[in-house]
Amino acid sequence: MTVYDFEGRVPKLGKNTYVSHSASVIGRVTIGDECYVAPGAVVKGDYGEIRVGSGTSIQDNVIIHARPDEITIIGNNVTLGHGCIVHNATVKNEAVIGMGAIISDYAVVGEWAIIGEGAVVRQNFEIPTEKIAVGVPAKVIGDVKDHHKEELIRFKSIYRDLARRYPAGLKKIRD
Repeated sequence: MTVYDFEGRVPKLGKNTYVSHSASVIGRVTIGDECYVAPGAVVKGDYGEIRVGSGTSIQDNVIIHARPDEITIIGNNVTLGHGCIVHNATVKNEAVIGMGAIISDYAVVGEWAIIGEGAVVRQNFEIPTEKIAVGVPAKVIGDVKDHHKEELIRFKSIYRDLARRYPAGLKKIRD
């Protein structure tokens, strides 16, 4: 696991949180319980601060960063899809950020909101609770329905399970 103190800014990891050996967690970062931080992810609180709630999945090659002396907040049970970027923004509980999406400075993604793959949520824009947004720039196109939530709850549980299984189940077989 590559967790780094940077100039006295020490990351804090919750119980049963897994951080891949090829991910980087640097500086003033707090990650809650039962989170999964996949290979290639970078969670960097070098001059800003990052707070990640419990049960959140930070998938492969995700980047989370904050501006100097500012904060990026990721809620509980959030899914950050492969290769997305969250920069100096707020992503509220249960939200899903699709693969390759970008959440720009001071944007807010509401609870249970879904941001489609490759979407760009521009600076200062807010995606309301339980809305689906897609495109460049992201536009709201619909509502999150119960069947979306049911499916997403199932997917989210997979990553919580992986966070528990990876420490014992991952074995290096070759250099």
